[in-house]
Amino acid sequence: FAYDPGTNLVYYGSGNPAPWNETMRPGDNKWTMTIWGRDLDTGRAKFGYQKTPHDEWDYAGVNFMGLSEQEVDGKLTPLLTHPDRNGIVYTLDRTDGTLFSADKIDDTVNVFKKVDLKSGLPVRDPEYGTRMDHLAKDVCPSAMGYHNQGLDSYDPTKELFFLGVNHICMD
Repeated sequence: FAYDPGTNLVYYGSGNPAPWNETMRPGDNKWTMTIWGRDLDTGRAKFGYQKTPHDEWDYAGVNFMGLSEQEVDGKLTPLLTHPDRNGIVYTLDRTDGTLFSADKIDDTVNVFKKVDLKSGLPVRDPEYGTRMDHLAKDVCPSAMGYHNQGLDSYDPTKELFFLGVNHICMD
């Protein structure tokens, strides 16, 4: 969890859907794998951004929510940065959940080709899907994720986040 007294929002992630066998739960499995911005006084959600609709890899994106203020288009902007187990680092406007960027932690992430910034949706590579009629090999990241529940930090003078990364793939 992270808290911003300026917006009075608490930020957290919801976990993956179950069961892991993705053929047993069609659809996006809405509100799983979501970054939430919720008003601390009322409990109402101000925004929710779903990172991995229909998560089929068990990425459970509940880890670090980093708060910073950085320049976006020449304006100092309150940001939320979330390095996810799915191998993508998401940066959102923490006042309203607008997605600014969604970049691969590195080039070995292969379950997604990219994240479409206009729709916010990941573009999957079907070769690395977990459907029952397909044996996927070298799926990166593994269920452990490229970034799990480690301790992260932010240096505001350098405008850099520091985090641990796993480089583990799976079949």
